[in-house]
Amino acid sequence: MDESPRVLDVYRQQQSFGAAADLECALNLLTAARHGDFGPALRIYRPRPTVAFGQRDARLPGFPAAADACREQGFEPLIRKAGGRAAAYHEGCLILDHIEPEPNAVAQSLARFSCFAQLLATSLQDAGVPAAVGEIPGEYCPGEYTVHGGTGDTRIKLVGTAQRVVSGAWLFSSVVVVRNADPLRRVLTSVYAALGLDWDPATAGAAEDLAPGLTMDDAETALLGGYRRYAGLRQGDASLLEEITGGPGPVLPTIARSP
Repeated sequence: MDESPRVLDVYRQQQSFGAAADLECALNLLTAARHGDFGPALRIYRPRPTVAFGQRDARLPGFPAAADACREQGFEPLIRKAGGRAAAYHEGCLILDHIEPEPNAVAQSLARFSCFAQLLATSLQDAGVPAAVGEIPGEYCPGEYTVHGGTGDTRIKLVGTAQRVVSGAWLFSSVVVVRNADPLRRVLTSVYAALGLDWDPATAGAAEDLAPGLTMDDAETALLGGYRRYAGLRQGDASLLEEITGGPGPVLPTIARSP
């Protein structure tokens, strides 16, 4: 990938719009970028309890039972347009939606997975989390570029990533599990059993399991620091941090510049 600095606006969404609306907002931003109405940006927020199923999951005979299991445990089941298997997240997670317009967006798809996995792992290391990149045997929503923590047979998944590429733009979405992994482990156990998919619940964890006392704010600060390095931004440049205060709208919510 091109390593030259670039401009990247950062938006903090102060609260979830709701599970479905949060996903819709990301796709709206991607469409806006594709049409030249939205520049390179990073959106960060804390989601509602959600299980995002891959489209292959939705075609399995056990999907209705899996969706019911989500609702019973207070998670909203949704089907995402990106690939992969079912992944769960809640308010103890941070979601980073990175959108950039790019004429030949397909060309660097694989390189993006590698680049941003390393960026996320390094950012978590800055927060005191022993993070690395690589698939864990038995993990949920498995992938070559999983960001995990720990060593050997005690490794846990900390970040899952997904990508959607359209003509003229791309969306790279990352779910960082910071705190409270138990509800995620429980709902994924029910979901994967209903879908008839094998996985090892011991691979589901949170960054705080490896860095006791880690807060959501600590993790967010470290992650934004990683993206500042990526974009060549100056640390603490308030003009680059905005707050999303309205509803998802057709493109972006109402924007209020942070003090």
